Amino acid sequence: MNPRFHMSEDPKEKKERLLVNSKSPAGVLTKTSHSQGEDEALSKTTGSLTTKLIEQHQGTKTLFKKFSEMSWPLDIHPLNKSLLKDNKWKKTDATQEKRRSFLQEFCRKYGGANRLQSFHMVSRIYVEDKHKILYCEVPKAGCSNWKRILMVLNGLASSAYNISHDAVHYGKHLKTLDSFDLKGIYTRLNTYTKAVFVRDPMERLVSAFRDKFEHPNSYYHPVFGKAIIKKYRPNACEELNNGSGVKFKEFIYYLLDSHRPVGMDIHWEKVSKLCYPCLINYDFVGKFETLEEDTNYFLQLIGAPKELKFPNFKDRHSSDERTNAQVVRQYLKNLTRTERQLIYDFYYLDYLMFNYTTPFL
Repeated sequence: MNPRFHMSEDPKEKKERLLVNSKSPAGVLTKTSHSQGEDEALSKTTGSLTTKLIEQHQGTKTLFKKFSEMSWPLDIHPLNKSLLKDNKWKKTDATQEKRRSFLQEFCRKYGGANRLQSFHMVSRIYVEDKHKILYCEVPKAGCSNWKRILMVLNGLASSAYNISHDAVHYGKHLKTLDSFDLKGIYTRLNTYTKAVFVRDPMERLVSAFRDKFEHPNSYYHPVFGKAIIKKYRPNACEELNNGSGVKFKEFIYYLLDSHRPVGMDIHWEKVSKLCYPCLINYDFVGKFETLEEDTNYFLQLIGAPKELKFPNFKDRHSSDERTNAQVVRQYLKNLTRTERQLIYDFYYLDYLMFNYTTPFL
């Protein structure tokens, strides 16, 4: 890609071009062609099994047709502030209203179609029925402690401080919205308070890299690390080992590659593709930069127990410095200006949607 094109393109034109492209479905089912041998093998399938598969396929098609034709709410609901006990949240409330209005106006102008097209689009949304909350998980934006909050609200734990990292992420104690039927999904989207917490995209990216590639990891090293080193490091055969030792620059090569050797991951996927902010219409937009304040304000809004506060602790790699703007600059300085610009382009929608300042490139 020509770096001069990226640097000189008119921002307004680029915004419209990217937003138009973003309206296309994430994936399209296509008919697959088979070789003659494969066709013969397929033809030997028993009649009963074939009939069963056809019936399942037709049922799935009908279900997705109903899902895609369902009309979803266009407007966000006003926050219910009747449970606020004092005026100390006045500034936080004003900030929240600005964020909501900004996102709503952005989506009104550029959001496109107002229909969800698959269950996958609500698979990152966690459900807490008692207080009627929907929370969209954005990894590296305080999601571990937010899940602890949901577990306490659900009555699964007495304190957020007593829940281990593994219990949060692997315990399967919380339900996601895609586990409900169509009516359950539709009802909750229309009546529950929907929250999303986001983070500066560059900061979130660096945080994900540090967490997954700079510490021992039995999944990310062999699955992502090996593939990244093999493709982007010259003469790397002897260095593959278990996939450890990925350099940030190699990780960025992978991120920006349209033919990645291994797929995307939620820890560095765009928020626009994790939470679909212009389709879900979130009632509350929190930010990692004001995470504790925003969460405690939200807990007041939904009538949570008074003693429940956001557990602002780091439960993994606690001795490491938190990823902040200064840390990010140290990682970006080893990239070329063009590479930094391409990262910004990659997360362009997230920067726009949530009104983050353009980074110094």
